[in-house]
Amino acid sequence: MFKLSTLCYIEKDHQYLMLHRTVKKNDVNKDKWIGVGGHFEEKESPEECLLREVREETGYTLTSYKYRGIVTFVYGDDVVEYMSLYTADGFTGEPVLCDEGELEWVDKDAVLDLNIWEGDKIFFRLLNEGREFFSLKLVYDKADTLLYAALDGRPMELK
Repeated sequence: MFKLSTLCYIEKDHQYLMLHRTVKKNDVNKDKWIGVGGHFEEKESPEECLLREVREETGYTLTSYKYRGIVTFVYGDDVVEYMSLYTADGFTGEPVLCDEGELEWVDKDAVLDLNIWEGDKIFFRLLNEGREFFSLKLVYDKADTLLYAALDGRPMELK
């Protein structure tokens, strides 16, 4: 079974809006720091999902965003998720409390010090390098260990 989702990193003043996932039980992202986003609803496009999820989780309406990549996230034997990855640098609205965890603006230079997925470090590097668009496959075991990564169909060396 596979899932479709969006993930967005909203940027402001050299910071990303990060979500510390602390609320949901049985959450694959439990205690991790991630961007905002979520799963597609029936018949949604990636952009419709992005805009809805950002508004629900943050209270913000995006006014400027860019599709940056597709991430194939494989977790154990039973989770395959295709994430449409976005960055955004324009929004309106007032922040709301998020029912999935705590939202916090984090300096871009400090993001790698947070409890983030190993594969997220790869796409943060690609984003920071200004890569226009990429396809990234990340394979994890159930202990959250990154086993395999491929960029644009080519295996990457893991450190």
